[in-house]
Amino acid sequence: MARVITVIPGDGVGPEVTAATLRVMEEAGAELEVERQLAGVTALKELHTPLPEETLDSIRRTGVALKGPLTTPVGTGFRSINVAIRKEFDLYANVRPALTMVPGGRYEDIDLVLIRENTEGLYVGVEHYIGLQGDPRAAAESVMIVTRFGAERIVRYAFEYAKAHGRKKVTLAHKANILKCTQGLFLDVGREVAKDYADTIEFEDRIIDAAAMHLVVDPYQFDVLVMENMFGDILSDLMAGLVGGMGLAPAANIGKETAMFEAVHGSAPDIAGKGVANPSAFLLAGCLMLEHIDQPDVGRRIRDAMHSVLQRGRELTGDLGGRASTEDFADAIIRALR
Repeated sequence: MARVITVIPGDGVGPEVTAATLRVMEEAGAELEVERQLAGVTALKELHTPLPEETLDSIRRTGVALKGPLTTPVGTGFRSINVAIRKEFDLYANVRPALTMVPGGRYEDIDLVLIRENTEGLYVGVEHYIGLQGDPRAAAESVMIVTRFGAERIVRYAFEYAKAHGRKKVTLAHKANILKCTQGLFLDVGREVAKDYADTIEFEDRIIDAAAMHLVVDPYQFDVLVMENMFGDILSDLMAGLVGGMGLAPAANIGKETAMFEAVHGSAPDIAGKGVANPSAFLLAGCLMLEHIDQPDVGRRIRDAMHSVLQRGRELTGDLGGRASTEDFADAIIRALR
């Protein structure tokens, strides 16, 4: 029986990479029934809201969303539509793998996974201006929120992910040397959770700035990394740079009952409609989704086919140094599937 999923094509290049991804998944044998929904600028134009209730209802009903890049319209009351969706469904675990697929880069054989806490930290948006001497914006204050509950569930998710995927080590990155309370709590909880897995999975902690340096100097010393929201946002982009850039960076957002899969890159309005966008990140996000909905063999076939196309190097999009269109690249993957 086909699995029903919510698909949000998104803005900018979103509809193009979505169409290519769905075509490849169909050719690979994915058993899917698609509910198409709108969000972002496209939804604002057509339905007068950037995040329609119909879209949220669809995600609640299906429990799985494959979401293209969204643009948050100015003046809508949303700091970020992506953040609003994550909060609505408590998608607390952001999973961002970094896997070498294009040869000839600075590094070969990178295979890392970053697990980012998605709902707390500075990104909760508790901030305000402080007025002084007639200047209403003389100072600004932002609050980092870390709870024992939030820290425990994300670190435990990282260890369970490592166990399920045959990983050997979890590294917790933090700034507890300076932020004694918030980052100190995150580290203390992490150390306690690590004790439950001491017989099977190695654990270490690294100060975040040192972790960033060591990722560039010797990324092979890492395996699974876990950290709070903003640190995870920054280091996951760094890790994407190790394997070729944002065009190869997928993400899964996992909650207790709902999951959303997306490319990490934005909507790229400057190239929208030109047919040159690289669909790789969105395709890889689709593979993560297929694994989540118990169709891992299909996801593996797509990933293997994409890897062969990227290794061959004849049908690459412009961001990877080639001249292929979005459709040319998708066609090449489909040929590799057969």
